[in-house]
Amino acid sequence: MTSPSTIVVGYVPTPEGLAAVDYAVGQAQHDGATLVVVNSGHRGNDADPKFADAAEWDALDQRLISLGIAHEMRQSAQALSSAEEILSAATELGADLIVIGLRRRSPVGKLFLGSSSQQVILEADCPVVAVKRPT
Repeated sequence: MTSPSTIVVGYVPTPEGLAAVDYAVGQAQHDGATLVVVNSGHRGNDADPKFADAAEWDALDQRLISLGIAHEMRQSAQALSSAEEILSAATELGADLIVIGLRRRSPVGKLFLGSSSQQVILEADCPVVAVKRPT
């Protein structure tokens, strides 16, 4: 008997973050997977705009409960980067998939993809899906 799969999704309170969660929810529903939502501010800074406030975090948790998705919410105040938090959770849990959101970038910005996204894609031990927000 195989254990249920685990999907780790990096969440930031932006349209890209919501697109990543939506994709991960669809995969979790399809595969019967457990969803692990990871959110952190830059180096654990809870004043960072990437750090979901309590209302956003609770609303996301309630949404997943209402959908009947087995899930865990991880919001770290440690001094790790967002990428390190996502990769650490994926390694710890033996994740089968990581889902992250990508934002649109200028031509120059495309050269660098984004440090967190790039780090996750390059260092993950499992497949990574990068989702753009709907247009």
